[in-house]
This record gives sequence, C-alpha cells and structure tokens, in this order.
Amino acid sequence: MIYISLLSMRCFQSCVCRYPLGMSGGQILDEDISASSQWSESTAARYGRLDFEEGDGAWCPEITVEPDNLKEFLQIDLRSLHFITLVGTQGRHAGGIGNEFAQMYKIKYSRDGSRWISWKNRQGKQVIEGNRNAYDIVLKDLDPPIIARFVRFMPVTDHSMNVCMRVELYGCEWLDGLVSYNAPAGEQMNSPSYPIYLNDSVYDGAVIYRCGLGQLTDGVCGLDDFTHSHVWPGYDYVGWNNESFPSGYVEIMFEFDRTRNFTTMKVHCNNMFSQHVKAFRQVVCYFRSDLDWEASPLSFSPVVDEKNPSARFVTVNLANHMASAIKCHFYFADAWMLFSEITFQKHSNVTELTLNFIYHHNYLPVPSAEDDPTHKVDDSNTRILIGCLVAIIFILVAIIVIILWRQVWQKMLEKASRRMLDDELTASLSIQSETFTYNHNPNQSGTTSEQESNSTYERIFPLGPDYQEPSRLICKLPEFAQSSEDPGRWTHISAPSTSTAASKSTTTTVVQDGVPHYAEADIVNLQGVTGSNTYAIPAVTMDLLSGKDVAVEEFPRKLLTFKEKLGEGQFGEVHLCEAEGMQEFMNKEFLFDIAEDLPVLVAVKMLRSDANKNARNDFLKEIKIMSRLKDPNIIRLLAVCIYSDPLCMITEYMENGDLNQFLSRHEPEGQLAQLSNAPTVSFNNLCYMATQIASGMKYLSSLNFVHRDLATRNCLVGKKYTIKIADFGMSRNLYSGDYYRIQGRAVLPIRWMSWESILLGKFTTASDMWAFGVTLWEILNYCKEQPYSQLTDEQVIENTGEFFRDQKRQIYLPQPVLCPDSLYKVMLCCWRRNTKERPSFQEIHQALLEIQP
Repeated sequence: MIYISLLSMRCFQSCVCRYPLGMSGGQILDEDISASSQWSESTAARYGRLDFEEGDGAWCPEITVEPDNLKEFLQIDLRSLHFITLVGTQGRHAGGIGNEFAQMYKIKYSRDGSRWISWKNRQGKQVIEGNRNAYDIVLKDLDPPIIARFVRFMPVTDHSMNVCMRVELYGCEWLDGLVSYNAPAGEQMNSPSYPIYLNDSVYDGAVIYRCGLGQLTDGVCGLDDFTHSHVWPGYDYVGWNNESFPSGYVEIMFEFDRTRNFTTMKVHCNNMFSQHVKAFRQVVCYFRSDLDWEASPLSFSPVVDEKNPSARFVTVNLANHMASAIKCHFYFADAWMLFSEITFQKHSNVTELTLNFIYHHNYLPVPSAEDDPTHKVDDSNTRILIGCLVAIIFILVAIIVIILWRQVWQKMLEKASRRMLDDELTASLSIQSETFTYNHNPNQSGTTSEQESNSTYERIFPLGPDYQEPSRLICKLPEFAQSSEDPGRWTHISAPSTSTAASKSTTTTVVQDGVPHYAEADIVNLQGVTGSNTYAIPAVTMDLLSGKDVAVEEFPRKLLTFKEKLGEGQFGEVHLCEAEGMQEFMNKEFLFDIAEDLPVLVAVKMLRSDANKNARNDFLKEIKIMSRLKDPNIIRLLAVCIYSDPLCMITEYMENGDLNQFLSRHEPEGQLAQLSNAPTVSFNNLCYMATQIASGMKYLSSLNFVHRDLATRNCLVGKKYTIKIADFGMSRNLYSGDYYRIQGRAVLPIRWMSWESILLGKFTTASDMWAFGVTLWEILNYCKEQPYSQLTDEQVIENTGEFFRDQKRQIYLPQPVLCPDSLYKVMLCCWRRNTKERPSFQEIHQALLEIQP
C-alpha cells in the first residue's frame, strides 16, 4: 500500500494537464459522441472529431443556426470526471468542398448528466471566439478550467448562417473524487484604497443548494499578498470575517464520488497578519461513510505563525478515515480567514496507481470498480489465483521503483544542467547588471530566404518530464558540430572584464547558420548609464568612429526642467525633461511640430558623479555612436552636456510615451469600445505603427547594429501614431517583470528572445527579427497580455529547448483575435528555428506595406 499525493499536480494542473482526451485520437468512442441534430448521416456527431476528414468532414446541425437559437449542440461523454483546461475547434473543409465553421460558441458542462452549467471566464464572459476559416485549428484555454464528465459545444452566431464543427478536449482525469463543496459565500473587505472582493466568483453550484465546485478547486494558489491578482484584488481567495460567524467557525462540506480512505487534507491559507488575516486556529472534521455522520469528530490545531506572512499549505491529518463526505469547521485565528485551494490525499493500492500512470502516459481509459462486476471464484483455484496476484504485484512494485528512480535521477540531472545553463548564459552574454541595446556587426549578411511556416500547434502538451538542457546536445547537431580544422569554432564566448575599455585582439569571428557572431575578444563593451554593456561593437569599427567629430552641440543645463525620473541603472539615470529653446541648437534636418517659444519634451541620460573612469569613457563613446543614428523611426541624439559634470546626453522623447502603455490604454474599434467610451486604435493604425518599427529596424540592420531588446516598451509614440525606436525601457521599474534575472547578475528579456540568444548567447539581426515577431504579437493584442503569460520564466526557457531540439513540441504564441492569417504568417516567419530562413527587415517591411490596408 502507498499514498497518492495530488498536491503537486493541483496548483500547476492548468499548465501541465493538457492531454488530448480522445476526439482526434479515437479513444472517445462514437457512441459517446451525440448531438441535438444532424444535417445528414454523413455529418453526424461522430464526424465532429478534430483534424479528421471522415464522412462529409464535420458535424453539422440540421438547421441554420440563428442568433437567438442556442438549441444546437455537439455533446461528448468522457465516461468519468475530467479536469479540462483547453478546447480546440475546427470547421468543415472536406478537401476544399466545405466552408462552414463556427465563428463563436459557448460551452456547457455537467458532472451528472442532469444539471448543465454554462462556462464563463473569470470576467463573466460566456462566448468564446471560434474559427475564421474552415481548416485552421483554433485552441482556447479555459480559464477557469472545468471539472466535468459531459461537455457540450454550442455554436453562436450574430446572423443566420450554416455552421459545422470539429472539436477536441484537452485535460486529464479528475482523480480527487471531489464532486462538490458547500461553503458560505465569500465576503468583501474594505480597505482605505479600494474594496477587496473575496467571493467565490467561479463557483458553479446551484444558488439554492450551493452544490458545486469553484475557486477552491481551480488549481490556482493565491499569492502571499492577497491584494494582488490578475483579475481584481483578492480574486484568488475566498474569505470570511469572524464578525459574520457568531459560532467562531466557517463550515465547509465536501462530497465525493464514492467512499474513500483519506490520509490528509491540505488547505492553502493566506497568513498576511498585518492585514488581520491568519490561517485557521483549529479545524474539527466530521466524516460520513454511508448515510450517518460519525459521532466522534477529528480535531487538529496547527501552529500559529506570526513571523512569516507567506501563504502556505496547512496539512491536516485525517487518520485514514473512510468517508464519502467530510464536514469541517474552520475556527478563526484573527479577524479574517482566506483560503485559495483545498485538496485531499487518499489511501490507495499499487494497482490503482499503476493503472492511473498508464492512463496519463498512454491515454488509455482506467478501469473502475463498476466495469468489473462481482463474480464468484472457484475455491479449487484460489491458491493459483493468489499466486498469480502476488507475482503481478511484485512486478508492478518493481516497475514503480524503476520509474521513481528514473524520475529522481532525472531531476538531479536537470538541476545540474540548469546550473550549467545559468553559468553559460552569464558567461556568454557577459552582462553584469541591467541592460544591453545595440550590437554592431559589420560583416553580417542582410538577406535571407522566406519559406512556408508549419502549423502553430503540433503537440499540445508543452513541457514534458524528459526535458534535457540543449547545451548538452549542441555538439551532436551538424549545425553546431566542432570543425576538425577549427576545434573551437562553436565554443561559447567568454566574458571579458568590464574595466577594459577596448580589446583589439584579432580572434577569428565565429560564424553559425551563415550569421556572423563576434567573439567577446573582438568587441568593445560600452557601459550605458541605465546598466551595463549597452553596446557591443567590433573594436575595428570603434577605432574608425573615434576618429570622427561628434556632430552635436553643447546645451545649457539651466534650460532643462526636470519632469519625471524614467529609470536608473548602476552608473546613471534617465530623466524626462522639458528643454527650452532646443530649436536654436538643432540642425535644420530636425523639424519640431512645436512653436519656438514652447519647451520640447526630451529624455536626458545622465551619468552619476560617482561613476568610474571606464564608465565615463564608455558614455562618451555611446554619444559618438548615437550621433550617427539618423532615421525617422529611431530616437535621435539632440544635444549633450559634457563640458561639466554630470555628463548628459539629450535625446528625443514622444508626447504619448511608450507603445506598451499607449496601446494598453486603448481598445479595438467596435461595439465594446463604444459602450465603455474607451479610446480606440484602428487595425489600420496598428499596421502603420508596425510598419514604422520594421522601417527603423531595417535602418539599424543596414548599419549592422543589433538592438537586442526590441519590444513595445522600447518604442515611443508621437503625434499621428508616429513611432520611434528607443533603448531605455529596461531601466524602468514598470517593466521589471519583463526581465529574467540569472544568478542575481544578468537580466534578460527572455520572452522576446530567440532560442539561440537564450541558449547560445548569440545576438544577430536574425535574433532581432524574432523579437520583432513578438513585438508584432504585442501590438495585435493591444499589449493586454505578456508574451507566454501562461508559462513561468523557467518554462519559457525550457520551451526554447524545444525549439533547439525541433521535435514539434515547441509552443508558439497564439494568433491574436484581430490578427488576419497573412499577418500571423509574418510572425511565424520571424520565429523560424533556422536563422537563415528568417526574413530580413527589408523583406518584412515590404510585406507589411503590402498587408497594410
């Protein structure tokens, strides 16, 4: 006998519980697929399988779907409760004959087949965006996920039309056995700034009986600070105030599918005692195995923690009680008690664990007790039967031991290889603080070929347990194999000392995938005021630049008025200022749309007085390089203050701020924006802004400069949607969440970086092209979501390993709702694994000009 713990799965279940449940694979039988009606026998429910072309290619209802008609549905019976996190839909293509699809749909689900519940997202929206053509597969995350046996897809239209559907469900079997809980309604906490709602907003129980499931079983654990959430303050917790409960406790009752043997209950509690919130003081649990409750309850008192405010799981020992229902009284330890997850550990035998393991790894149905009716056993064969069972148990135990040993050993290797990867990244990128902007590469080729992209989702399960760090596999691939003529050709670049102003070694340039990549011994590292290594420029080019005069004038400091601190780094700061009389100091090529007597908004990079000599020299070199960047879509250096300390460089700044904040305050044109009176940006203007970014990057690539941090936060917006690319977004605390810190030293924008930049430390125009694709994705999403928001930073890095191995398991950013297929194909071209196959910025700029309406 062993214990099965579900805790490790529950809080991360939404991320990893994404197996296809059998519509496309055939595990779901035809008899378990039904529909409200069918157009013909060849469009029956059994043909509604995702990515199948049997029959006439899909399920099609008998009549045309009307806007107010929600009677048509495709129903799937999973035979047992499942935790469903993702759905996929597709229209009827039938080899080009069909062109019917559902542009929108709703989902209803049931756990018992009698009571049906309408799914809605965490904002209360029920309608899900569907397909835009008959052949592409559109995947939608269910947030919150659902726990159900029966699921119905119900097409929705805003006008009369014919629809057909092919569908798939993704998730895994619900092993908890919990079918409902009954708890008092959560309450509202009043704070000085805003109200904090602690209600169970996704609870799907009936209003009268309150028999359902909700946030206590949605797989999401609340943060230490319960006021922080991606929806509203307090959203992830259900909370109660002791003044509402004269008895001093909150009663929660849990109903299970059958009688089980329970070992422990784990309750995720908030303990932010500074806000009068603590974990429960005592819990008293009653058990019901048949119809009656046991007379003697179980009592447990955890240790009250008034030193550590972190949220935590409190484990309650249930002493192997047999029960089909558990009723617990949680006693208050302070004014408030907040729970976000409750999970149970059950006692089970080896056979059940093994069969569940086989199910999850081979997608086979798990036999239950109901499938094996009771039958009599011949007494004469009892000894033989017992011997066979013992032998089977020994074999299963051996299998489990081998599996567990393999997992432990694999985790040890994974931790060790991750440490190696951190060391490689830190050494490869040679970054000690917080920023990096342009990398000048004079020999880089600017043209690449464009090929057709593959499907976005080849495999749904994102991060398998057999992940190996790609750094171990590099030498096995022909692309990165060592050359017999040059044994060190693919070796990682080493980190130079930042105190060296320039290294003029003649080490050979490393070339991979046809894209030149400079060894650190060849380059000059410039110390930017907002951090470290703002530039990485070949020493030869720096020598050529140093012989030229700086074409910028000295600006009087007294004419600068401080407005706002934009950011800071190790050696300096970036300020937003107003400059009076700037027009008198500028070249004729600058045209300000501001009267001469009005101040100009500028960004001022200022070197701190305590900066060392090397930082000072690098600052002056940065001025020389910035003075030579002259393009309508690149931020320009306007003037300097270098005759006295502190040294300053004055650059353009746009009145609408950065593109990320600008778009996040706007909505797409449509009825929703009209109802909310929100400012809008049209699709045409989105394309116009993206085209300008491509134009600016085309100019940088023509000079063989590599930006290394292209994102909407580094693009500034002026009048009439004018865009200029900048470089100081990294220094702003506002975007600290966009950067991943390696061993407390280097910070990287990993969600925008190509796989070769993360794993190999390679920064080229091709890696800038990858970042441009992510930036384009941000724009089409109106910057409402961080790239790969469903993945942790570590999972993002692991996903780059999938790109490296190229086994069709990598996850791409999904197609935005407002993004046409032609524009999404542009993004996919930017994210091609082979750097030589990614387009040039000249090609991308031309493609966007053709797409732009």
